[in-house]
Amino acid sequence: MTAALLLLADGRFPAGGHAHSHGLEAMVASGRVRDLDAVERVLIGRLRTAGLMTAAFAVAARDGDPDRLDAELDARTASPALRTASRRQGRALLRAARVIWPDAPWVRLPAQPHQPIVLGFAAAAAGLTDDRTALAAVHGVATATASAALRLLGLDPFAVQALLIRLAPELDALAAEAVKGDLARGAAPLTDLSAELHATWEVRLFAS
Repeated sequence: MTAALLLLADGRFPAGGHAHSHGLEAMVASGRVRDLDAVERVLIGRLRTAGLMTAAFAVAARDGDPDRLDAELDARTASPALRTASRRQGRALLRAARVIWPDAPWVRLPAQPHQPIVLGFAAAAAGLTDDRTALAAVHGVATATASAALRLLGLDPFAVQALLIRLAPELDALAAEAVKGDLARGAAPLTDLSAELHATWEVRLFAS
């Protein structure tokens, strides 16, 4: 464990993740997610799909071709709304990372990079190893989803934190899987559909 990992994974890091629910707001509004048990199922599903993919691409971006990886990630994200959300978060993370690590090769990134691609570059600039990069990625997916659920459902924050602690072994296992280099990951159609529905709303709490 390093201080850089803790700081990069901290929810207070100014990367804009708090503004996104990634379709969860629509799931709550539809009644599909009502309580902590449902949140746990959503969390596990997101971790095994979006979490694993985010981590795998972040690790690959440390040494790979960012343009190719960005295009591959775009192709693997079926929902236009989620593609837009990822690029918005990428821009927010890039703004912060450029100030914190000004000497990193940010010019290699595409003009509007996906968040996992920027995360890989930021992790490399912070001196994180592949496994810690992957852990930061899956941690970010888990805590962002949990935080959105907390705000949307008014859940007991202690119970939500206990849920995250219970899922810690799952995060460790997914991070270990992500460093193996397999970028072909599972899809989450309900999340895609929920994100597309959410994008049509005029009034909403979250940007996605």
